[in-house]
Amino acid sequence: MKKTTIVAAVLIAGTAVTAFAHSGATGIVKERMDAMLAMGKAVKTVAPMMRGETAYDAETVRDAARLFQQHAGESMTKLFPEGTGGMPSEAKDEVWTDWERFAALASQLEEYSEGLERAADNGLGGMSGNTSMDGASMMGGGSMMGGDTTMMGGSTMMGRGDMMDAAAIAEMPADAAFAMTTQVCSACHERFRAEED
Repeated sequence: MKKTTIVAAVLIAGTAVTAFAHSGATGIVKERMDAMLAMGKAVKTVAPMMRGETAYDAETVRDAARLFQQHAGESMTKLFPEGTGGMPSEAKDEVWTDWERFAALASQLEEYSEGLERAADNGLGGMSGNTSMDGASMMGGGSMMGGDTTMMGGSTMMGRGDMMDAAAIAEMPADAAFAMTTQVCSACHERFRAEED
């Protein structure tokens, strides 16, 4: 299965669930849910381009990347003050018990989306046909994210000073930069977002 398709499908499905959950949310919880919904919609707009299903538009990719930046880093972490878990929030307690990791992913999203914005003019590099990575490795069962020695969220890349920077991502084709950026979202959701039953 195509890795960009897997990541996009997870993020799009999460957008639908989040929209439903908004019905009972107020205050900062609603504010952060709205931010996540906006990012999910941006992924839904860009993902078909990355799969080659719609015409590639660099400005749309840049707009999505700017939106990710707007809601990443400190802008994201300030939406998760202590004591704002529980229903209707979808945030797990791990957000606060593993704050360093959560904040590192928020910073990584900011950095990677800056790289994505700069990579938009590079066009597609053909990742949409790349089947070298299966769903298990994309969604936490393999080496890309999830465990303590993974690329996204573990000791190999997160918070240890060896995370890719925006300049390196800016050199990639846009589909590769998009995949890297959305993998950060998936890593965060996997660790810090409660699954619907």
